[in-house]
Amino acid sequence: MPTTGKLIGSGRTADVYEIDEAWVLRRNREDWGDAAAEGAVMEHVRAYGYPVPRVRVRPGDSRTSRTDLVMERLTGPTMLEALVAGSIDVREAGTVLAALLRQLHAIPGRRPGARVLHLDLHPENVMLTPAGPRVIDWGTAEDGDPGLDWGLSAIILAQVAVDDQPIADPARAILAALLADPAGLTETGLGEARRRRAANPTMTPYEVELLGAAEELIRSLASPREP
Repeated sequence: MPTTGKLIGSGRTADVYEIDEAWVLRRNREDWGDAAAEGAVMEHVRAYGYPVPRVRVRPGDSRTSRTDLVMERLTGPTMLEALVAGSIDVREAGTVLAALLRQLHAIPGRRPGARVLHLDLHPENVMLTPAGPRVIDWGTAEDGDPGLDWGLSAIILAQVAVDDQPIADPARAILAALLADPAGLTETGLGEARRRRAANPTMTPYEVELLGAAEELIRSLASPREP
């Protein structure tokens, strides 16, 4: 395992280490995900102008593996941090998320008839850099139908919105803005999103219990269309 620099960030499944001023090393925990596949999808969408960090994959690079991904070091807060600081409002956050989903789904997938899906697009996975928003954490990305991507972004926000936490009301407002302009939410996508969220091994039993109320909230804000 290669030597790492200073730990500068941690999430549910990975840690981020400093390499230098331009690059960081993102290391998955416990063989979670496939860093090489993640880097490939990031390069695919970046080729179409989608706002993602650059990745550095070099043959023979000791830091290229299923667990390690070397990528561009970004400056700026996550969207969630900006919301807490008051530098972005909830309506703008929801509108930006919706725009990022629509822009992503205009990119052809790597198999015929499909589109690229992020499947974890929410305020913690958008960084607000001086050059604009950048989408991170592509470990769940796959090709498929955009309705699933809309469903997962909606249900992730709705789980927070129905929880008894101070951020619940802002999450509800972000969700309402996400679904307003016009959303690509579908019945099939929402149903599959709930199923996948319930099966996600990072979910606590309490978070799984919130899924029913989360789906009800989504339906109260928007009517999913048939695919």
